[in-house]
Amino acid sequence: MLRFFTSIFILSIGTFGQAYAQEQPEDQGPKDSTVYKQPYGFRGGVDLSRPLISVLEDNYTGIEFVGDYRLSQNLYLAGELGNEKKTIGTPLGAEIDSEDGDLYNFTASGSYLKLGIDYNTYGNWYGEQNMIYVGARYAFSTFSQTVNEYKIFDTDRYWSPDDFAQGSGEIGEFSGLTASWLEFVVGIKAEMFKNLYFGASARLGFLVTNKEPDNFSNLFIPGFNKVTDGSRFGVGYNYSISYLIPLYKKAKKPKEPKVTGQGRPEPPQEGKQPNN
Repeated sequence: MLRFFTSIFILSIGTFGQAYAQEQPEDQGPKDSTVYKQPYGFRGGVDLSRPLISVLEDNYTGIEFVGDYRLSQNLYLAGELGNEKKTIGTPLGAEIDSEDGDLYNFTASGSYLKLGIDYNTYGNWYGEQNMIYVGARYAFSTFSQTVNEYKIFDTDRYWSPDDFAQGSGEIGEFSGLTASWLEFVVGIKAEMFKNLYFGASARLGFLVTNKEPDNFSNLFIPGFNKVTDGSRFGVGYNYSISYLIPLYKKAKKPKEPKVTGQGRPEPPQEGKQPNN
């Protein structure tokens, strides 16, 4: 009788242990204990296109500083700060290819600030810190418009058959002008050397507010670019070089595997087969 109860006890323990082992997830392989920590910090630089245009064109000077700060794995706080000065003429006179043929020309000069976020959509390989991103900005500009010279547009060309009559010498400066807009951004940033990045972006802006002087339209807004009659949209771009200043490092959290109803990690699916 003792042997009978002993056999029953041993058989019960074995059955319970086997059932408990089946409930536990199986170890699918050796675990990698290596943890790669990614740098977090401030990345600052300058736009390369504006100084280049300043050298190539006599009627333009400008500079723009760019920067971003990493908040999480893919999210960045970003912004731009710049200053632009541009002289624009409208050629409607007889001498259309020269400055003397301009109906009027003016100089727009001012500064701007853009603040917003960037979201990195690129999945980097081990050790990479590149970006293919989309973003948004809220931008604000304060500037002035100076009318340099103008001519009186007159359809009766009897007294001035070759050109328009010169306007008054009382030419003024309109200061204290402001504008704001929303900006959608797409761009890339690639690490060329250790912590040194080259970037490029395209921008589509939507003008929200635009304070204009009396009897004159803002045809160019620093930071926004040209203003088109009948449209609130504007386009822009930049090519930047920037340097990352690492402040601290943070480990990237691995993705947790999906667990099936049997308590086992679900293997990756290459694709679903159609039902027969």
